Amino acid sequence: MSEELTTTVELPPPVELPAPVQLPLRARVRHGVRRPQNWLQLMRFVTVGATGYVVNLGVFAGCVHVLGIDYRVSAVIAFVVSVLNNFWLNRHWTFGAKNEHPIFQGARFFAVSVVAFGFTYVVLVALVSGAGLPKVVAQAVAIAAGTPLSFLGQKLWSFRA
Repeated sequence: MSEELTTTVELPPPVELPAPVQLPLRARVRHGVRRPQNWLQLMRFVTVGATGYVVNLGVFAGCVHVLGIDYRVSAVIAFVVSVLNNFWLNRHWTFGAKNEHPIFQGARFFAVSVVAFGFTYVVLVALVSGAGLPKVVAQAVAIAAGTPLSFLGQKLWSFRA
């Protein structure tokens, strides 16, 4: 007669992990500015932004001065062209965010870009209509004013790690 040996192993009870601690915004910002890779990422974002800036101003100036399109419509056309350029470069180079599907990232990127564009559009119209600045100069100032808003939105939402 053969005897079968059976071994039973008792597992310890499951350990409950504490809930993740959410640090206050001030502490997260302080921690973030101490990380060199965040500064490098900001420099890449600024570089991509500079190319988008040149593309935007070139399209804007071409629409206004060559094609004679109203500056408000020209701002929209320039926005669409530059946002496509910036999405591709930011996705592949600045944030290296190629793991997620580009459609979902693109939707978030475009949403943040539209919010930033809304801000820059208001600044543009105020500078042209209110302050009387030349249109291309006003566009240049308006884009620069909206860049910090765009960076935070893209980093914290569109391309979050």
